[in-house]
Amino acid sequence: MSATPAVPVAWPAGKRAAACFTFDLDAESAVLNIDVAHADRMSVMSHQAYGPLVGVPRLLALLARHDVRSTFFVPGYTAVRYPDVVRAIVDGGHEVAHHGYLHEVLTGMTAEQEGLVLDRGTEVLAALTGQVPVGFRAPMWELNWHSPELLAERGFLYDTSLMDADHPYELRVGATGSSLVEIPVQWALDDWEQYCYLPEISGSGLIESPRKAAEIWRLEFEGLRAVGGCFVLTNHPFLSGRPSRAAALEELVEHVVSCSDVWVAPLRDIALYIRGLGLSPRSVERPDPADF
Repeated sequence: MSATPAVPVAWPAGKRAAACFTFDLDAESAVLNIDVAHADRMSVMSHQAYGPLVGVPRLLALLARHDVRSTFFVPGYTAVRYPDVVRAIVDGGHEVAHHGYLHEVLTGMTAEQEGLVLDRGTEVLAALTGQVPVGFRAPMWELNWHSPELLAERGFLYDTSLMDADHPYELRVGATGSSLVEIPVQWALDDWEQYCYLPEISGSGLIESPRKAAEIWRLEFEGLRAVGGCFVLTNHPFLSGRPSRAAALEELVEHVVSCSDVWVAPLRDIALYIRGLGLSPRSVERPDPADF
């Protein structure tokens, strides 16, 4: 098998690169999926609730100040628990996309099990927002090899969970000739690794300075800008919604928006543009055990 890389794309209006600020509104679901017994830990639950209660309003105001429309990935359970917060996201002009129901890590699920998760999350988000979500981000960015086909069968336009490119591409799905737009991500562009610490649950105890996190993200933005790529930053409101972190994030948003050669848009808009280019789909191939 000879793998081929994703090709650079021509961005609209002569732009050099694209960028999207995305937010995973995990709230309690990220912890409850690990163990529902964590529901008994009042302090842990309050740590997660900070996201929808305080972080989201702060981040929505930040985005509004810079006229940035974003994409929020929302687990179905978060939407059930905080419907007014999700409505505020929609009212702010932002996209609401799919992030499981209880932030289920899909690894090892059968296609049937995974399909139930997708359908349950979609049902909740569609009922609340009035729109069926067209984008998907796998919790922990962990797709199964059968995941793309399940998404395509359900009419999703794009996924943003894979990490093999700097540029969006059409991901070939099965043998049917269908495809999903894939908008790549990477762990360096995620605030979880910089900020998250919950005793016995997540993190090493090292919590980085917002200055360091913002420096990493700005350097990567400039790198992707130079190669004409797509910068996708992933933040969690329970982490980056804290005051000092939101302030550092705002400096980055201000810088990105100031770059006249960068198109800043929600992932849905980026995916629709990529779909309109008519790119030839490419495959991501599973390693063959016979070659091990």
